[in-house]
Amino acid sequence: MTDITVKHLATLSPADRAALVRRSEADLSRFLDGAAAIIEEVRTGGDAALVRLGRTLDHAEGLEASALRATEAEVDRAFDSVPAEVIAAIEYGIANIRDFHREQVPEPMWLKEIRPGAFAGDRWTPITSVALYVPRGKGAFPSVTMMTAVPAVVAGVPEAAIFTPPGPDGGVDAATLVAARLAGVHTVYKCGGAQAVAAAALGTETVRPARKIVGPGSPWVVAAKRLLADVIDTGLPAGPSEVVILADDTVHGGLAALDLLIEAEHGPDSSAWLVTPSERVMAEALEALPRHLAQMDPQRAGFARAVLGGPAGGIVLARDMADAIAFVNAYAPEHLEILSETPFEYLGEITEAAEILLGTRTPNAIANYVLGPNAVLPTSRGAATYGPLSVTDFMKRSSVGYVTAKGYDEMAARTRTLAAYEGFSSHANAVGPMRTAYLKR
Repeated sequence: MTDITVKHLATLSPADRAALVRRSEADLSRFLDGAAAIIEEVRTGGDAALVRLGRTLDHAEGLEASALRATEAEVDRAFDSVPAEVIAAIEYGIANIRDFHREQVPEPMWLKEIRPGAFAGDRWTPITSVALYVPRGKGAFPSVTMMTAVPAVVAGVPEAAIFTPPGPDGGVDAATLVAARLAGVHTVYKCGGAQAVAAAALGTETVRPARKIVGPGSPWVVAAKRLLADVIDTGLPAGPSEVVILADDTVHGGLAALDLLIEAEHGPDSSAWLVTPSERVMAEALEALPRHLAQMDPQRAGFARAVLGGPAGGIVLARDMADAIAFVNAYAPEHLEILSETPFEYLGEITEAAEILLGTRTPNAIANYVLGPNAVLPTSRGAATYGPLSVTDFMKRSSVGYVTAKGYDEMAARTRTLAAYEGFSSHANAVGPMRTAYLKR
């Protein structure tokens, strides 16, 4: 029998509730000093440091300084080694992800006549260089390559590069290389962890520095991003996986247990909660979990047991659905499944979730791979202020203004009034008689 953490919301104090929503990366104190040392090593050592760190931290004994970037020949060999059905699944997922993200592309520029003769609008352009972080520590993730590379290419980023930890032979996961090429990204660097963030921010002899880095990672990655946030845009907070399964009394608890394990198997630092007001659903889930765990890969089952038996996962019994939904909004999860025969009944009450999957046929697994919406999502309550990774994360917006002779006089007069009130004489002079004299020349 697996020990599963069970919490009753009705019995929890405010402090206990606050502890329940805390994530593994919320306290980075034990990672920051180590990450700072790694960053300094990359800053001073460049490629040689990436090799040392790759061999030491990623156990990539075959990594060489002359091969920190994957070659086209390596990608060709990857296509030969990856099973045809896996390549077909990657192609299927990329097609759906591309179709979804094309709908997000904003109008390149718009202008509106705000007042007669005065126009204002926005112009969108791609970020010139972006690093796409693809983790590997607890498995290979071509799906993350798909989710980061496709919107970058759709956005028109001219320099997009994947950073991913090397394997023992110093190479890149073959399916990741396949996904990169199929998505349209041709630069793949063999480095991971805090050293990858450092290389993306600072550059090395081989690695070209980027303006922004996106993608999920371990607390080491999160710590390095925090330390380098003044050098590189670190995007939305994306740490270890987390999920809330919100289930009402219309579903079987065994189904809820099945979906609870999707994110719990990512690693022992994940978070996974089943939240329900139904004691029947809870009992069925507790009864089903040992059977489900027995059907898993042993290592993944070990990760899931650690999560569901620890402080960051298990089952939360609420007083009613209103209480359950209040917990969801306080938790602000990365992934939220609403398991119900009538899921739209609750959708309007959910205000804090990065991804909301509705009904009994939309498990998180489908969304992680092939549904289309982006599965790179804010963690650690980041959903309260961030949304999923999107095309606009790879673009920047410029305001555009154009005032004609028809609109100038009125706007200049209003501007002078406000500039005088705030005491800015040059502001006032720029729209006063001095400008008028120049315009008449």
